[in-house]
Amino acid sequence: MNKILLVEDNEFNRDMLSRRLIKNGFDITVAVDGVESVYLAKSVQPDLILMDMSLPVMDGWEATLRIKDDPVTRHIPVIALTAHAMGQDRQKALEAGCDEYDTKPIELSRLLSKINKFLEAS
Repeated sequence: MNKILLVEDNEFNRDMLSRRLIKNGFDITVAVDGVESVYLAKSVQPDLILMDMSLPVMDGWEATLRIKDDPVTRHIPVIALTAHAMGQDRQKALEAGCDEYDTKPIELSRLLSKINKFLEAS
């Protein structure tokens, strides 16, 4: 079973998405801020990270930079999740080290396709 670290501070979004991912056969670990995501990426070693970019304590941009800067976690694919749908937001996420980008509200079939692309490649 593939492990996904879901980083989301909004309780409704977090619960909804984690339940849908569990239904699709994923083992989910949850972080509610960027600091916790960096710690859990290292300790849990998930197969993939879904990273909300607007987070308290440390935002998703900084958390991704730290995850990708650490030799222990840099191999973990990170998919940015954001309500910001502008072209520069996608570019900013990729420059921060995200491997892919998806917008909110989440379209599950599109997100699952992106997740599976990375998991099949590993």
